[in-house]
Amino acid sequence: MTKRKVLLLDGNSLAYRAFFALPLLTNDQGVHTNAVYGFAMMLQKILEEEKPTHMLVAWDAGKTTFRHETFKEYKGGRQKTPPELSEQFPYIRKMLDAYKIRQYELNSYEADDIIGTLSREAAHEGAETVVISGDKDLTQLASGDVTVCITRKGITDIERYTPDHVMEKYGLTPEQIIDMKGLMGDSSDNIPGVPGVGEKTAIKLLKQFGTVEGVYEGIGEVSGKKLKEKLEENEELARMSKQLATIDTGSPVEVKIGDLQYPGPDTDEIVKIWQELNFKTLLEKLDAPAPAEEELAAFECPVTEHAPESLLADGVAIHLELSGEQYHTAEILGLALSDGEETVFIRAEDVKADERLAEWLGDESRAKWCTDSKAALAALTRLGVEADGIGFDLLLASYIANPSVSLTDTASIAKEFGWTGIPSDEAVYGKGARKAVPAVEDVAVHAGRKAYAVAKLKETAEEKLKANEQFELYRQLELPLASILGKMEAQGVKADRDTLLHIGEDLSGKLAAIEREIYEVAGETFNINSTKQLGTVLFEKLGLPPIKKTKTGYSTAADVLEKLADRHEIVRHILEYRQLGKLNSTYIEGLLKEIHPDGKIHTYYQQALTQTGRLSSTSPNLQNIPVRIEEGRKIRKAFIPSEPGWMMFAADYSQIELRVLAHMSGDERLIQAFLDGADIHTRTAGDVFHVSPEEVTSDMRRAAKAVNFGIVYGISDYGLSQSLNITRKEAGEFIDRYLKSFPGVKAYMDSSVAEARKCGYVTTLLNRRRYLPDITSSNFNLRSFAERTAMNTPIQGTAADIIKKAMIMMDERLEKEGLKARMLLQVHDELIFECPPEEVAVLEKIVPDVMESALSLTVPLKVESASGASWYDTK
Repeated sequence: MTKRKVLLLDGNSLAYRAFFALPLLTNDQGVHTNAVYGFAMMLQKILEEEKPTHMLVAWDAGKTTFRHETFKEYKGGRQKTPPELSEQFPYIRKMLDAYKIRQYELNSYEADDIIGTLSREAAHEGAETVVISGDKDLTQLASGDVTVCITRKGITDIERYTPDHVMEKYGLTPEQIIDMKGLMGDSSDNIPGVPGVGEKTAIKLLKQFGTVEGVYEGIGEVSGKKLKEKLEENEELARMSKQLATIDTGSPVEVKIGDLQYPGPDTDEIVKIWQELNFKTLLEKLDAPAPAEEELAAFECPVTEHAPESLLADGVAIHLELSGEQYHTAEILGLALSDGEETVFIRAEDVKADERLAEWLGDESRAKWCTDSKAALAALTRLGVEADGIGFDLLLASYIANPSVSLTDTASIAKEFGWTGIPSDEAVYGKGARKAVPAVEDVAVHAGRKAYAVAKLKETAEEKLKANEQFELYRQLELPLASILGKMEAQGVKADRDTLLHIGEDLSGKLAAIEREIYEVAGETFNINSTKQLGTVLFEKLGLPPIKKTKTGYSTAADVLEKLADRHEIVRHILEYRQLGKLNSTYIEGLLKEIHPDGKIHTYYQQALTQTGRLSSTSPNLQNIPVRIEEGRKIRKAFIPSEPGWMMFAADYSQIELRVLAHMSGDERLIQAFLDGADIHTRTAGDVFHVSPEEVTSDMRRAAKAVNFGIVYGISDYGLSQSLNITRKEAGEFIDRYLKSFPGVKAYMDSSVAEARKCGYVTTLLNRRRYLPDITSSNFNLRSFAERTAMNTPIQGTAADIIKKAMIMMDERLEKEGLKARMLLQVHDELIFECPPEEVAVLEKIVPDVMESALSLTVPLKVESASGASWYDTK
């Protein structure tokens, strides 16, 4: 019989380690994810290496424990958990549930006590036990059967403590770790210990006397008058500190080792969570499921050369089956048609040859229904078939109905509506090296199922939208926008390869020059990209203070270097070197790879992704080209008109989200500032700091700007402190002053939360919903994140709706005016066009006119526009 191996994890400790080890990360919905990502990486590594048979994650149950009865100030010095971490605990717990790992907490006890009790039970039963934590207090549990693994700097570097390792490191037994803490205390837990006694002194005393009690029994033998006096004066503190540091291995834990069997993860559930959090790297490591051949045979879909007359009617579902997600380049396998009764599949080459089918597809009066109209229209265009009359889009309908579920494939969307008869694409085609297109009969069945599901689900989806009063949003905004985005994607934007290469050469030259300056300042050459070599130069040779350490030595992460930037000129050079290096590799080299044979870049607009309603650009992301530094802005020089002699024209909303905030909050000061045409950040700084506009300093304005935009994105004292490099207390005080200066904003925030509690969701001005099921949760972390979301989603979502509406109005206006100008890109609050030079004057008039009239607010929408020979020249 295989010996049982028990794995016990300290949940809170590992979550904190992951959060502070990684920079703040967010997914497409704005949820912070760095702690979940770090926890997942640790978990994957632990499971692979330890291969447990039994497993549990222990959590602290609350702030008050039985130790507070002994010492009220126990753990009293700890700062409040950053909300950016708090909001991630529910996701970590949800992920652990998907892993099928037991979780447990016990009122009045800490995770340490749960782990201590279960580790002793496991040892008593002869099981091998591994404890994993970031807290060295748990090393007291090490024994012949219990190994305690302590995470060091980073998230996957672990130090294993056995009794031998404890002896080697401290010269003590694991049990004496408790006595060491009793003497030296522990600042992280606010355990006082004996003032003036550090680790070295404590170890020396324990080697001589064995225990805290032994020290006081032999107090007369203590060498050093001052040390003896300190020990005598603080005997009560030492004994109490030892008691506080002692893990209770007999706590009333209700679970037993036999309850902790680890069955292995539910991969499907893990995939859903990781998809929601955008953990692409982790997802790539998971194996795809094997093809579900038995499922493929359960649905009939004949392969035909010509579409039957019965399906060339009004109200028929169509589905273009592709070999991959990139519908501008993937192989088009064929077209499935279904009216919910009859379903057929036509190969791609036969679609092009079927004239009656092409005529029907282009007939605006014959409604077609599909999963993703943008992708379908793009694929048909590639086949040389122009389609019209799209009357239903399942993807957009499901997205509007519940934007919290980010789904793009028919199988997943149908499943959300209770339709489970479609296997995943990976089940049919495989993944990675195993990916292959099966026989046409199997492809037909898979495509047919999708078309059939669309036909069956149309009524259900539309009824749900009507019940939610969102049908207008769907029909008048999202559905027409899909075809406009499709045209923009197909049109693409011309990227001049020579310009990109020239910018790349310029960056390479600057990198070489900076490299020489770094070597000159350092007094030696070394590999700047080597963390170890750079750490040696900075912290040993140049004597800069090390802030963090990793398993390989000193940390040279961006946050560390930014804190040292004023200490030495070499640090500024290194930061610039890294910044320019990323521009060169990510944007110059990255964009060069994305230029199609037509000389253009064709980005994909993800219309059904974010919970706020904002569009997202991918493959490549043209919304994310850095513009804060000149070298980044220059990349826009490569984006030029596709026609000789034409011009680029750009128009963007000025501070649209703050204007929406002014409207939705009704705050008189904020509204008046916009009506006066004042610099909103200067005006805000003056109001908050109680000074005149002329007295506002650049630091005051910078702080006001951070809070102005922070309010829109759910600012916290921790987030603002990181942004402005100030303490959390200072940041909190600044936020409080802001809210007192703008009482309407505070009232709006409170009313948004109250409305969310009442309805379970919040809405934009155009009735886009975001459901917040956790708004009434008893879990503080879940509830707090939902409350912040209730405040900022209506603002962000309304701003997103405004520019979407402007795009539809703009498309209609261009056609009405008979202009040759084309809308090429949308970059959040900005629209980019190309046009003949004689149309620039017309665009200067009609584009701001259209954009500023997209929605009527109590403050004016303001649009700034410019033209030039390239995108760069429009600024």
